Amino acid sequence: MEKDRRNQMKNLYSELNSLVPQDPSSFPRAIPDQIDDATNYIRQLQDNIKNLSMTRDELQGSAGGYNANRGSYSTNSPVQIEVTENGNALELEVTVLTGLECQFVFTEALRILHEENAEVVNVNYSVAENIVFHTIHAQMGEAASSNAVARITQRLKNFEL
Repeated sequence: MEKDRRNQMKNLYSELNSLVPQDPSSFPRAIPDQIDDATNYIRQLQDNIKNLSMTRDELQGSAGGYNANRGSYSTNSPVQIEVTENGNALELEVTVLTGLECQFVFTEALRILHEENAEVVNVNYSVAENIVFHTIHAQMGEAASSNAVARITQRLKNFEL
């Protein structure tokens, strides 16, 4: 029974050792050293998880995100949105200026236009330093209500700071 227990422990040590990255040029190590290596590796992974979590939280804080309490998105980057009507409010030009980390605003602008039954005809963008300029050309259907443009403008303005 003791021999089986030792063999089982040896197999478990071997399995543990196989999960830890090894230096190919290193020589076989004693079991206590292998356990130390595994322990250090696990601690290193835990530290990496903490660092990545902090980095994620910082990025989410600076890039903004959906605020359930306000029912809107918030950003720490400047966002400017301008809506221009052309031809009896049947054509719209939406200009969206954002930082590189606020690309969700462009997606949300397209979603809002779609929800308000505006047909997106053309989209352009350009990047200058850390600012992204989006221009969206859309057409409203002839059945669009008279306050559709005002409603679209108001919904888009919710993204500005």
